[in-house]
Amino acid sequence: MSVNKTKVSVLGCGVWGRNLVRNFYNLEALYSVCDMDTDTLCAISSQYNGVKCVSDFDDILKMEEIKGVVIATPSHTHYKLVKKALVAGKNVYVEKPIATSSYEAQELNEIAEEKGLVLMVGHLLLYHPAVTRLKSLIKEGVLGDIKYVQSDRLNVNFFRNDRSVMWDLTPHDLSMSAYVLDKKPLSVQSAVGCSVNNDGIIDISHIDINFEDDVLVHLSDSWIHPVKRVVLIVRGTRATAVLDDTLSENKLVVYDNFSQEKRIVETPDYIEIEPLKLECQHFLSCIENGIKPRSDGLNGYEVVKILEDAEKIMLGNKYSKISDIKLVSSRTKQE
Repeated sequence: MSVNKTKVSVLGCGVWGRNLVRNFYNLEALYSVCDMDTDTLCAISSQYNGVKCVSDFDDILKMEEIKGVVIATPSHTHYKLVKKALVAGKNVYVEKPIATSSYEAQELNEIAEEKGLVLMVGHLLLYHPAVTRLKSLIKEGVLGDIKYVQSDRLNVNFFRNDRSVMWDLTPHDLSMSAYVLDKKPLSVQSAVGCSVNNDGIIDISHIDINFEDDVLVHLSDSWIHPVKRVVLIVRGTRATAVLDDTLSENKLVVYDNFSQEKRIVETPDYIEIEPLKLECQHFLSCIENGIKPRSDGLNGYEVVKILEDAEKIMLGNKYSKISDIKLVSSRTKQE
């Protein structure tokens, strides 16, 4: 295998950041990593031979060898870090969400466009082979006309290092729903949430969104669910698809709406490749070929705009007090 000419640096080497480090290293594209935790840097240095480890982000931006910066820090830090990298002339891959306000997301898009840089958002499920297969089934008309989508992403998160479970998990569900439907989200019909510690940080959220062609999408996310559940249900006039990402195999099954026994497709075929590897490859390809990513900055903006509207409904009069929320101290993103 030839050495990849496009070199990147990963900022934030927490649980999820290390997955990015592993993938870009295996793709022979990892030049350096950056984290404030010296123990983390030492661990990476011993595991990945030849990778430069630094604690100052400014040092990363000064490295001419680096063409792309990969940002895997808590969501409330994304805007400032992405902007700094773009202004420095670096292509950027940022974990979802791109920012925590539509104004910020729009500004980042404008900077990337003006400088001719790649701005890609880590909407991982747009690169999931089973999700892509589901999208093709919908396009082929196997399910009929789509009427309803439900996505449940429930798990336990002890870190709570975002201001809301909605900003941490819902970008996955929203971007995935828009991708498989090939439709845009139009408006938020309802949004409710619960802060179990009464500290202003939402741990459970339920959001109903109107999509084009009168498709209703319901998104449920939780940080306090003791039993992990990651299930997408797409209901059409003919059949219903169920994608259970907690299963090791047969993740995608399509059921006939009019029979309890018959399944139109038992287990639709798709290639088993790690979605994150495909996503990292896509980022490198976009840099090398000067093309827009599947999950580009505009895609990131559309997700943020809906989440912003949902949060206003969810918090009501408390929305103006978001800045008062005290986040758990954390340097890196935990997913």
